[in-house]
Amino acid sequence: MLRLDTSDPGFEAAFDVLVNARRESDVDVDTDVAAILARLKADGDTALADYTRKLDGFDLNSEGWQISAEQCEAAYKALNPELRDALELAARRIADYHAAQLPKNRDYRDEENVRLGARWNAVDAAGIYVPGGRAAYPSSLLMNALPAKVAGVERIVMVTPTPKGVLNDTVLAAAHIAGIGEIWRIGGAQAIAALAYGTETIAPVDVIAGPGNAWVAEAKRQLYGVVGIDMVAGPSEIVVIADSQNNADWIAADLLSQSEHDPTSQSILFADDAVFADTVADAVEAALDGLETQETARAAWEAHGAIIVTETLEAAVPLANRLAAEHLELAVDEARAERLFALVKHAGSVFLGRYTPEAMGDYLAGPNHVLPTGRRARFSSGLSVLDFMKRTSFIALDEKAMSRLGPAAATLADAEGLPAHALSVRKRLGKY
Repeated sequence: MLRLDTSDPGFEAAFDVLVNARRESDVDVDTDVAAILARLKADGDTALADYTRKLDGFDLNSEGWQISAEQCEAAYKALNPELRDALELAARRIADYHAAQLPKNRDYRDEENVRLGARWNAVDAAGIYVPGGRAAYPSSLLMNALPAKVAGVERIVMVTPTPKGVLNDTVLAAAHIAGIGEIWRIGGAQAIAALAYGTETIAPVDVIAGPGNAWVAEAKRQLYGVVGIDMVAGPSEIVVIADSQNNADWIAADLLSQSEHDPTSQSILFADDAVFADTVADAVEAALDGLETQETARAAWEAHGAIIVTETLEAAVPLANRLAAEHLELAVDEARAERLFALVKHAGSVFLGRYTPEAMGDYLAGPNHVLPTGRRARFSSGLSVLDFMKRTSFIALDEKAMSRLGPAAATLADAEGLPAHALSVRKRLGKY
């Protein structure tokens, strides 16, 4: 775990290394994924069944290609009532938050009486990738599927691998809550290709969202343009800015909540008190000893964790902006949290106050937990209804507006050496 202090002479160079470090998987999958995509495009269902048999140990043709709505409903009804209620609560809050994001159409006339505006429509079909097997996340299904449903997407298609035939009942229950009626038992890069290109059995979609391994992420990257994608996400990350009035055990748990995701995850603490920073470091060690995910969390914390002591917490915010982290916690009192928040420019999502751990955002606060990683919060945002919608602008001129604006348009067309453009305008002006 890295320890830095802004008062040290070598701080700037060391922090710059931290900012620019790349934690993405070093597995080179580009060529393998390209081959999978090419075969799926050429051979469709045959290739999909072959890859699923080879990689997941599951025979689609003999065991079945789909998970039925009845299976999802049965899983929902059999779920522990407390867990079922928690999923229902999460779904309601996520849907309500995203409903407030729906954009409004515009339709108006300007001073030249030109009618202008834009109309929003949902895409026709969206694909949702859900990692399968025992290590599956129903919260991720809700976060990806519900914005599409709120946006008005008519066909939502879920793909999820079922290695050795294993189904995750909680994920199936979440699919029932989200109202997903089309679920295919496929995963990996081959599933992304099937959604993008379509096969004899699976119709293609317009947008693909949802997390996956390096092969899934690379398939989405290579297929962007054939379909829309949510983002190419990297390892999870959290930055916590905390004063010494916090409970060190709480902050330690917040840091480990990201470290336990993956050995490449990153957790960084900014503190204005060196003694408190030491206390948190000790609390992390104590928490690790009893953590079921200790192996993963320790590997991430020791390889990518950092504690940085700053003169003031206000001085930490510009440093956090340079990191542009996926998650940023401002673990201070309410008034100071607002002051610090006003200085934040780059973060995927911000968690304000001592009682707002990042984990609440992962499950049911409302905002989406699909967020930009790897400093991409400098230029991109978390998943929203807009990822499943597109805007169509429109224009309507009458004869008077054409006579007033057309000459300038024709002049610009002449300047660009596009005579047919100019002709299409001047024909209407009667001046050719």
